[in-house]
Amino acid sequence: QVQLVESGGALVQAGGSLRLSCAASRSIVSFNVMGWYRQTPGKQRELVALITRVGGTNYAESVKGRFTISRDNTKNTVYLQMNSLKPEDTAVYYCTATSHPYDYWGQGTQVTVSS
Repeated sequence: QVQLVESGGALVQAGGSLRLSCAASRSIVSFNVMGWYRQTPGKQRELVALITRVGGTNYAESVKGRFTISRDNTKNTVYLQMNSLKPEDTAVYYCTATSHPYDYWGQGTQVTVSS
């Protein structure tokens, strides 16, 4: 069973920065793709950013230029650096990992951006 543990969520003012971490219980090289999604009450979970095993990345339009996803294979950890945060970035952020045909999810970490 794979465990993904997110950390780094916090309350921050608009314009501030946060770095989220997602630590996996096994080597992240084994995953085809890892990424971050977010969800607010009453809305569907939405993609924030993805990173492939070879380092290719994909971002939601709403976060391009502000968020950066990265991975450290030696620490089995994926990061999401979030800069220039806006109140609309407020959500629970979930880490995900895919090793076909399985998808794994963390429990989420709350990010709250005050105006």
